[in-house]
Amino acid sequence: MAKITDNNEQKEMGFFDHIESLRWHIMRAAIAVVVCAFIAFLQKKFLFDYLIFGPSRPDFPTNRLFCWLEAHYSFISGLCIQDAHYTFINTDIMGQFMLHIQMAMYVGGIIAFPYVLWELWRFVKPALHEREIRNTQGIVFITTLLFTIGCLFGYFIIAPFSLNFLIQYQATAIVQNMIDINSYIGLLITMTIPVGILFELPMLVYLLAKLGILSPQTMKSGRKIAYVGILIIVAIITPQGDLTSLLLISTPIFVLYELSIGICVKVYKRQVEEEF
Repeated sequence: MAKITDNNEQKEMGFFDHIESLRWHIMRAAIAVVVCAFIAFLQKKFLFDYLIFGPSRPDFPTNRLFCWLEAHYSFISGLCIQDAHYTFINTDIMGQFMLHIQMAMYVGGIIAFPYVLWELWRFVKPALHEREIRNTQGIVFITTLLFTIGCLFGYFIIAPFSLNFLIQYQATAIVQNMIDINSYIGLLITMTIPVGILFELPMLVYLLAKLGILSPQTMKSGRKIAYVGILIIVAIITPQGDLTSLLLISTPIFVLYELSIGICVKVYKRQVEEEF
């Protein structure tokens, strides 16, 4: 079983000791999420008017950029939402209250993500050898950084682009856009959190390469299959028929895959050098 260091002494941990330790790590992580969610819940105006509905507002930075591009380049059209007409509706008597709680929990989870990851690392760390600990230093910071970049990319680039297209799209002028609030929230969440998770690809490849499960040859030979798999995964998390979102999300993932190959090559070379 794994060993932990307590007051410079090592002692064996039994199965139930591991379970008890994991329970406390999970409890502390859950408390952190609830505290962050409570703080987000109290900031109702900022949470909804600026954060949640920000990408649908004409003064959102990305939307302002779209309008500027459309005004200065004639070949760009349909991106500016200044003249878009739509209304968000709620049909459930408890809808807005439950939505408030739901969004506070989502935001709390994102804010507390670094701490949750750190608690997980604290649980796993005692089972690692000194060399493994050295090789994984900074894992919490890098994983958090990749997740944050992914979420920001989804929030500031993919979400406004998708909303601009879907909100303004009309099959016929007879039908007016009255958008269910749950539909909008679902799209916004789909464009942020899953994208943040997809951006963890380099870290996943690094860990698998360190464990000897993945090699550069495997990644290079399986590139075509991986690209198809990425497209399928992205197609699942993007709205049906939204080709623009599919391309916007999959393109940076393709770049991350190529970057991951380089990471895998470096890890493999370092391991070969250490063996000799």
